[in-house]
Amino acid sequence: MSAENTNTSTSTPGEAQQSRPSGQGGPRPGGRPGGRERRGGGRRRFFRKKVCFFCSNKIKSCDYKEIDLIRRFVTDRGKILPRRITGTCAKHQRMVVREIRKARIVAFLPFEDK
Repeated sequence: MSAENTNTSTSTPGEAQQSRPSGQGGPRPGGRPGGRERRGGGRRRFFRKKVCFFCSNKIKSCDYKEIDLIRRFVTDRGKILPRRITGTCAKHQRMVVREIRKARIVAFLPFEDK
């Protein structure tokens, strides 16, 4: 046995360590766990379709002066929430965006909030 074949490694803090292949179950370079393990005990979430607020309440139109109604479609930072989050249909989403823009111009809603 020679001194070259021994497995004692002296690594300094500046040296890069060897990384495992991503399928071995250890941490990957991105920091996520490798492999295909499922967390949460195998419970699956089911998708529940969101319904349009305006269609379900039979609201025909919205006005830029109805701040309480419009404010629920804007984040606290002043951004307009997308359809996939609010659940509104395309027709009413266009109406809401139009009224939010009008309310911003008249200064009922802020353009942005820092």
